[in-house]
Formats: sequence, C-alpha cells, structure tokens
Amino acid sequence: MKAYIKKIAYYLPEMVEENPPNRLRKKTGIFRRHICGTNEIASDLAIKAVEKIFTNGIDKSKVEMLLLCTQSPDYFLPTTACILQHKLGLKKSCGAMDYNLGCSGYIYGLSLAKGMIESGQVNNVLLVTTETYSKYINEKDHSVKPLFGDGATATFVEAVDTDIPGLDGFVFGTDGSGFENLIVPAGGMVHPYGTVNVEEEADEYGNVRTASNIHMKGSAISDFALEVVPDTVEKILHKTNKTKDDIGYFVFHQANKFMLEYLQQKCDLLGYPYWNDVEEYGNTVSSSIPIALADMLTKEKPQNPLVMSIGFGVGLSWGGCLINTKYCK
Repeated sequence: MKAYIKKIAYYLPEMVEENPPNRLRKKTGIFRRHICGTNEIASDLAIKAVEKIFTNGIDKSKVEMLLLCTQSPDYFLPTTACILQHKLGLKKSCGAMDYNLGCSGYIYGLSLAKGMIESGQVNNVLLVTTETYSKYINEKDHSVKPLFGDGATATFVEAVDTDIPGLDGFVFGTDGSGFENLIVPAGGMVHPYGTVNVEEEADEYGNVRTASNIHMKGSAISDFALEVVPDTVEKILHKTNKTKDDIGYFVFHQANKFMLEYLQQKCDLLGYPYWNDVEEYGNTVSSSIPIALADMLTKEKPQNPLVMSIGFGVGLSWGGCLINTKYCK
C-alpha cells in the first residue's frame, strides 16, 4: 500500500486587498491578496476548505487522522485540530493534531501522512493548512503587508494498493540560527504579552511595527532560499534516481514572482514546466504549495503526473519531495 493524494481544495477569504501599482508590485508579481475579516480565524477558513472536498466525493465518516498545519491557531491551547474535528463532525475515533510550521509545512505534512498510512496506522489522512498572517502584520509596515495573503487548503491522502510510490524522495533541512529572520517577537513564553513593550516603532525606511507584529529580514530569507533550494532539487533527484526530464512539473513555495524566477535560474529549470503564479494570492505560507498544485492540475492538466515540490521559509526550515498526482481528481 502506498499513500497518494486523492483530493486538494482551497478556500480564500472574500475580502481582497489590492497592492498599489508601484515598483514593488511589479517586482513581486503580487497584484492582490485575500485577507481575513476582523472576526475570521484560522478554523473558519479551514472548515470552508475541507467542506469543498466533502462535497466533492470524500466521505467525512471515513477520515481517520486530521493533521493541521498553522502558525496562527485559534488558541495557544487546546489545539485547533481538536476544535476542527468537532466543528467538522468527524468521528471521535479520528486522531487530530496541530503542528507549527510555515512555508515548508505542507511537505512535512505529506511526509507525516505517508508515514502513518504506509506503516499501517491509518488508511487515510486529512491534511489541512490554514494561515491568517495578516493578523500579525502592521498596516503601516509596507515591507511585508503587500506580500502575505490568508488562505486554507484541504488535502485528502489515502492508501492505494500499488508498489509505485505516491509520495517519495523526501528531503528536509533546518537552520535554526536564522530564527530571527522571520519572527513575531511577542506573545510566547520568551516575551509574554504584558511583559514586553508593544508600542509602535519605525525603521529607517519608515515601516512601522510592534513586537506583536511580523518582523522579516527579506534579503536574509532570499539568500537562504537561493542557498538551499538548488541543493534540495539535486538531493531529491538523486534519492529517487530521477532526472529533471522525468518530472512533469516543478511546483515550489509561491513566495513571490522575483524569487521564483531567480530560483528557476539557479536550479537550471529554465525550459521546464515551472509554476509561478502569485498574482491573486501573494504568499499564503503553508497553503501556497497546495493552492499552486490545485491550480496547476486544473489549468495545465499535465500528461506526466510526477511533480517536484519544495517549501522553504520561516524557521528557517525547508523540505521537498516528489508527488505522483495520478489519482488526484
């Protein structure tokens, strides 16, 4: 038995913010982003994404494990996955757990799903990603506000009776020395609310933020991605005994147009089928790869079902794998 993706769906908040027609929009390729309403939270988005696959052929009574990737949970505790199990009406014998990871989170979730299924622990996994990064962003911080959008995805992974891998060649990496390059300083146990200054401060470029907002060193994140992603491509190919010509599509974390174009060059992927479409979404963090996969499968319908996906970002963390989309309908 091998684990395969059977369904992918996503949900984007109704509210849309347009990026101003300036140099930054041209460089990032992000024209607009979907943003949560004031009272809209991660579980709200997740429910709407999951309901799409339940109305499209997946029987919710059969779900055996719920994995939820988020860095914007409803509460510190309990886990949002437990709340989601109840709100979705999943059976009580269904396992449910959160894990906190960002732009590489979808890859890690697929690996967890594969391990649980192929070790015989469960027959299927509902993998959900949901992020509301906009709630961490100061309205006056124009270095990050135009980049991030909110959204949720649902992926149903199930056992298939075959010897051909559906999820293969996983490669992971971590460099925790760069943890401060993308961080919300206040709110955890290091700097609990009430013990840290959360007054607004402006940087040398006039961007305003507090300790409860996202702080990002964009150049450091870019340098990190350009360093680790090309090597990850080669490691996945070596691990699976494949060449680039064996891959039907390359779908990486959709950070922004400029970074994706640069990575395409650095990875020697010019001329290969390569997804770069952030115009309507922006960077949706852990949701970006499954959104891109869903769009690619709908719009391109590639003959070769083998996809290489790599996520990279906050942590610093990265991961990649091959995804056989043969059974994804």
